[in-house]
Amino acid sequence: MTWSEMQPLLEQACTETLIMVGWSTLIAVLAGLPLGVLLVLTDKGGLLQNTLVNKVIGQIVNIGRSMPFIILMVALMGFTRWVTGTTIGSTAAIVPLAIGGIPFFARLVETAVREVDHGLVEAVQAMGGNTWTIVRKVLVPEALPSLIASTTTTVIALIGYSAMAGTVGGGGLGDLAVRYGYQRFETGLMWVTVAILAVVISLIQFAGDYAARSLHRRGVRSGPAPRLRLLKPGKPAAADVGKAA
Repeated sequence: MTWSEMQPLLEQACTETLIMVGWSTLIAVLAGLPLGVLLVLTDKGGLLQNTLVNKVIGQIVNIGRSMPFIILMVALMGFTRWVTGTTIGSTAAIVPLAIGGIPFFARLVETAVREVDHGLVEAVQAMGGNTWTIVRKVLVPEALPSLIASTTTTVIALIGYSAMAGTVGGGGLGDLAVRYGYQRFETGLMWVTVAILAVVISLIQFAGDYAARSLHRRGVRSGPAPRLRLLKPGKPAAADVGKAA
């Protein structure tokens, strides 16, 4: 197969992979971030400690993470057909990709949020901050470098999942490699596909690492004092005013 014959196939496959991974990553991040934060908040000693809720959510996440993606995709075919009207193509593949990515990202978020200095949480509590304020101004901002790294890991994992989706008609580079590289013995096209995936993953990893390091250095340069200026100081109590007088 010549390059002129490969090029349109590769362009279409890359577009399909980009669509699948882009939408599934967005859904996984939007659903996995609050889920991961909730796992921390409801854990023992958390701000919203609730053992039952924590165990239920944790078990659901564990089941989602433990199931091989190819099995998950087959098990969700009925749900995928109900959502998209089909089980074949890149649009249909977004559904199992997103559902598989949510518990994966949620656990990474949980790990990142647990690393936040608890002293900052206590400081904001002492300044009158509620749970939402602590999440919005302490937990998420302080864990942001780790969250960027977690997102990078999730994107790379979803690219691998999308390749597996191609084995059952999901489209994308995985489908191209199977149909042409394996079934039609087009070894050249298969190796070009492998090279494209390697380059794309390397670029994503580089960009994610650079963003995480930049945010981390910015946080270090800002020092601990500015990070505590998260809430406006309240008015002094009457007793304190009297003492000052």
